Amino acid sequence: MKKLQEKIKKFCKEHNLESPAEYRVLDTMSELGEVAKEILKMSDYGRKPLKYREELKSELGDLLYSIITIANSFDVDLEEALSMVLEKYKKRLNKGSAGSRND
Repeated sequence: MKKLQEKIKKFCKEHNLESPAEYRVLDTMSELGEVAKEILKMSDYGRKPLKYREELKSELGDLLYSIITIANSFDVDLEEALSMVLEKYKKRLNKGSAGSRND
């Protein structure tokens, strides 16, 4: 994950794509909306069972890129962040479920 974060950081710098974190968050929300819209299309807006469309891959890539840029804005090590989250869920599951009511 560190290599991926460095790759994105370098790419943004080389292409003058650096911007404030608040813009990165807005971009991430926009990209998440595009993922949601693609999934709606995959089910013909809930009228049919989900059928994978290749476009989802690109939308997920856009979302991942946006999340990584937020992490990079704050120098957050995403590998460390993910490990923390997995530990949190493990503790919750030991209490009965993954929901936050088990914090």
